[in-house]
Amino acid sequence: MKVYLESYGCTFNQADGQIMTTLLSDEHELVDNIDDADVVILNTCYVKLPTEQKMITRINKIKTEFPDKKLIVGGCMVEVDPIRLNKFAGDACWIGPHKIDKINEVVNKSINGEVVHECGKTSLIKAGTHNKDFNSLTHILQISEGCNGSCTFCCTRIARGHLVSYPIETIVDEAKMAISQGCKELQVTAQDSACFGLDSGESFSELLNKLASIEGDFRIRVGMMHPKSLKGQLDEVISAFKNNEKIYNFVHIPVQTGSSKVLEEMNRLHGLDEYYDMINQFRSEIPDLSIATDIIVGYPTETDDDFEKTIDMLYEVKPDIIHISKYMHRPGAKSNTLPEIDHKVMKERSHRINEVKTDVMLENNKKYEGTVQKVLITGKGSSGGFVGYTNSYKNVIVDDVQIGSFVDVKITEGKRTYLKAEKI
Repeated sequence: MKVYLESYGCTFNQADGQIMTTLLSDEHELVDNIDDADVVILNTCYVKLPTEQKMITRINKIKTEFPDKKLIVGGCMVEVDPIRLNKFAGDACWIGPHKIDKINEVVNKSINGEVVHECGKTSLIKAGTHNKDFNSLTHILQISEGCNGSCTFCCTRIARGHLVSYPIETIVDEAKMAISQGCKELQVTAQDSACFGLDSGESFSELLNKLASIEGDFRIRVGMMHPKSLKGQLDEVISAFKNNEKIYNFVHIPVQTGSSKVLEEMNRLHGLDEYYDMINQFRSEIPDLSIATDIIVGYPTETDDDFEKTIDMLYEVKPDIIHISKYMHRPGAKSNTLPEIDHKVMKERSHRINEVKTDVMLENNKKYEGTVQKVLITGKGSSGGFVGYTNSYKNVIVDDVQIGSFVDVKITEGKRTYLKAEKI
């Protein structure tokens, strides 16, 4: 049978889609056009309300435009909101994130007219060399699934469950396989990379050191690290970054708010002073470090004073990348019992913080003008030229280069979200 798969959401979910694609290729024909498919698999994301609405719209569109095709819904929506999913696709097959190894079984049952809902948590190890597509310049390296946190606003924990760390040896074997087949960038990914090993007794810094010791000319991008997980091993992790040139000088450490009060109400399990200390220690050891962070605007208990503290924090830390989300209730999240703040206030705060984002990110990128940077070229630009990344994971646009190569460039202009450069 011909199968078409769409994946949405985070890097981890994209890797889940790749695993399913590889497994499906053993028994079925994968197609790139939904018109050609007998079976359509929708690998959903459900982290935010706009994404939820997008997923439901997509489900309805597929069912309306392709009523004769078998639909299978996968991804986080299956675990987070089965009641709502049942309203829109109760007659379709489902496959949860922890059951993706059963994808061929679900497809075959769907073809035979059965409706099966494969849901529930397992301790499935997704790392390994047997079920991934290695024919790519960039390889997503899943190191664990789930987390050991309990942030009040989060529903991803419901979908992904408690922490399951994958064995270091298995992860390294997968990385070696990818690099041997031409991979130039390993994207270390998890719901919280820094909590790797807290359940298994292995060490996150040991994993990074072993990945960086693999022979080859490549780079490692480390995914999001929760401050609560990082604070107990900060020196070891900083050392791994500092002593391994293959690891990008880039960290994603989300703070969510600049208010100590709201941090506690979010149950983030770290203090604001601890966050500042982490950033300062990283920067003192790695001066050209790039920092990404996440901000939630309008958490139900956020006052005007709390919001101003977030503004002040951003101007003090000056992150290179700022991801901003408006707070919205999510299914199963503990904060759902709290009344949302006025949407007009939410809109005003969002507008203000986006102005701060523009100021801070542009100021940071302007500092690179005139500098010479070594850049890994990863693909073509959407508006021309080629896209690459500096050692500090700054996004660069340059002409006349080859994908997959490392080139020296001179930065000619710093834009808000990228750097313009010319090849030397």
